[in-house]
Amino acid sequence: MDNKDVLELKRRFKKEACTFTRMCGCYVSVDKEKITKISETFLNLEDEEFYKYLEIAKKTLSGKIGNNLVEITFPNEEEKAGGRQQFLMGLRDCKLKNDDLMDTFYDMVIDNYDRVGNYLILIFHDAYDVMTKTSDNSKLDESEEVYEYLLCAICPVELSKPALGYREDENRIGPRIRDWVVGMPETGFVFPAFTERSTDIHSVMFYTKNSVNPHEEFESGFLGCGTQMTSDQKKVEFAQIIKDVVGEDDEESVQVYNEVQDTLNEVLQKEQDEAAEDATEKVILTDKIINEVLDTAGLSDDQKEIIARSCAETIPEDTGIQEIIDEKAVKAAENTRYINKLKELLLTAAEVLERSGEKDLVKEIREAV
Repeated sequence: MDNKDVLELKRRFKKEACTFTRMCGCYVSVDKEKITKISETFLNLEDEEFYKYLEIAKKTLSGKIGNNLVEITFPNEEEKAGGRQQFLMGLRDCKLKNDDLMDTFYDMVIDNYDRVGNYLILIFHDAYDVMTKTSDNSKLDESEEVYEYLLCAICPVELSKPALGYREDENRIGPRIRDWVVGMPETGFVFPAFTERSTDIHSVMFYTKNSVNPHEEFESGFLGCGTQMTSDQKKVEFAQIIKDVVGEDDEESVQVYNEVQDTLNEVLQKEQDEAAEDATEKVILTDKIINEVLDTAGLSDDQKEIIARSCAETIPEDTGIQEIIDEKAVKAAENTRYINKLKELLLTAAEVLERSGEKDLVKEIREAV
C-alpha cells in the first residue's frame, strides 16, 4: 500500500461516503477479562457514536508509511488451513456475524496483546466498490472489483483526569465524576492490504501509534507475520551502532556522530538530485555508501569494520537513507560548520588588525575565538 491507496480508503470515512456494514468490539479489563461485547450495524448508529467510531477507524490509517503504517506479509504456513491468514479470511467472509469466530478473535487478541490497563478491541467490516479510473485519474461509472476488508483498532480505555466541575444537582462547584474514556488507537491493522487499488490477501497493513516501541508481540503472535522494523526503529538502531563504537559522552564523539549524519544527508541530496525525475524514490543504504560515509568521518579501519558488520546484521537491506537521517544531528553539524567559518573570519580579521597596530583588539578577538 502506498499513500494513494491509504488516502483513497480514508476519503471514504465520511458520513456520506462510509459503507461499513458492521462493527463489533470487546472491552477488556487490566486482568484480560472480557467485560462487555458490542455488535452493531454501523450505519444505524446515532450520529454522536457514528462520528466517534469513524474517527477511530480513520486514525488507524494515519501517520507515515513505513513508520506508523507498515505492510507485512504472511509466511506460507500462515496461509494454510489453521493459519492466521486463513482465520482472518474466514472472519471477513462471515462479515463479523459468526459469534463463535468473534469470540475466538477476541481471545487471540487478548492472548497476544501486552498492555497494562483496560482497552477496547474494535473491528469493522467494509465492502468498497472500487471504481475504474482512467490514466488521468478520472472515475468511470463501472466497478473494477469489490474490495472487502476488515479494519481493527485497539484503543486504550483510561480514567479521565480528576478535575473540578459544576454539579448541577447541587448547584455548586465540586469534584467532577471520573469515568472511563476510550482513546485513539495504539495498534491496529487492515486486512487484506489494498495494494494498487486491489485486494492483496497475502499482506496486511499494520498500524502503530508508537513507532519506536510498537506492539511487536501482536505482529508476530496474532498476525503471525513476524516483525518488521519501522523507520524510527531503524534510525534508533543505526544511531546506537555508531555510538557504541565512537562513544556518546564526550564532545569529540558527538561531533563524529553528527558528521556521519551530515555526510549521509549530503549523499541523500546528491542521489535525489541525480534522480530528479523521481525525487520520491527511496535511496537505499548500501554497504558502499556506509563505507564512504565512515571514511569521510575519519574512523579507524577497526571501527569501520565493526560498524559495517553491525549494520549488515541488524539493519534491513531495503532500508532507505531517509529512514536513518537524524535531523537534529544534521542541524548540529551545520551549526558547527557555521561557527568554525565565523572563527576563521575573525582570525583573518585579527591578522589584518595586527598589521594596523590594534594589539589590544587583536588580543580580545583571539581570546574569544
